[in-house]
Amino acid sequence: MEGTARHFQFEAEFVASLRCIPMYVRFKLDAVGLKLKLSHWAKLDLEDRQVLAETPCETAEEIDAYKLLLSNLARIRTGESLRSLPEGYDSDWKQEDTPEQVLAKANALGVSITRDKWAALPPLQRFALVKLVRPGHEGRNFGPALKEFGLI
Repeated sequence: MEGTARHFQFEAEFVASLRCIPMYVRFKLDAVGLKLKLSHWAKLDLEDRQVLAETPCETAEEIDAYKLLLSNLARIRTGESLRSLPEGYDSDWKQEDTPEQVLAKANALGVSITRDKWAALPPLQRFALVKLVRPGHEGRNFGPALKEFGLI
């Protein structure tokens, strides 16, 4: 993920204040296998959020350090321990073929995402598309994400 914070244009309305968890932070949360609820995120101060956004989380050592940092911040700010994500949670973005939920949502918008187009997307973009079609997610940013990622 190139270590440094990087947000998408479809997130621009909230990324300056970090009032919501940006995709690049959610990507890190999945990498460390911890569930950080929006209610937990809201209890972190802006400096905490910025640290979580800017701290690298790619190598095994960085992932371990990030997990410790995240766990400690959550415990200090919320008084709670974070829950672990199930093994393989939301890993559809790693598939070689476009996940069915992404295909269905794109098709509903008249967009075809071929296997080659899917394979050409960087991991963070694939991750974002999978997150944007999850049940319970309003998905209003799916179309803007498709446009931003050059799929429309």
